[in-house]
Amino acid sequence: MATSARDVMTADAKCVQEDDTIRTAAEALAENGVGAMPICGNDNRLKGMLTDRDITIEVVAKGKDPDSTKVSELADGKPVTIGADDPVEEALRTMKDHQVRRLPVIDGHDLIGIVSQADVAKNLPDEKVGDLVEAISQG
Repeated sequence: MATSARDVMTADAKCVQEDDTIRTAAEALAENGVGAMPICGNDNRLKGMLTDRDITIEVVAKGKDPDSTKVSELADGKPVTIGADDPVEEALRTMKDHQVRRLPVIDGHDLIGIVSQADVAKNLPDEKVGDLVEAISQG
C-alpha cells in the first residue's frame, strides 16, 4: 500500500532551466510527452512549474517571441511541493488545496519526482481519486 509521496511519484523528473527559451522548453515538453515540467534554477532549486497552457496563454496569445522569451519570465518563484517522505494523504490535500494536477516531490532541496493525477489514479482507491479530481476541477 502506498504510504508516502515517494511511493506514488513518477521518479526522475526532468526540468526545464530558468534560462531556457520558451521554444526550447516547448520542445522538451513535446520530447518527453508531458504537459508540464518543473522549472529549475541555476542554483538547482525549484523555481516553479511550466505548463503547455502557460506557453499558450502567456507567450503565444500575447504575441511574445518564443525564441527570446525566457522560461524564468513564467516562473512564479513559489512552487507548491511535497516532501518525498510526507504521507500520501498530505500530497492529496496539497493538490486539492492548491488545485494542482502535478506536485513536485523534493528530498531536501533536490527534485526527485512528480506526483500527478495519473499517479494518484494508479496507486490509490477510486474514492480518493474522485475526490481529488472533483477538488481540482472546481478551480
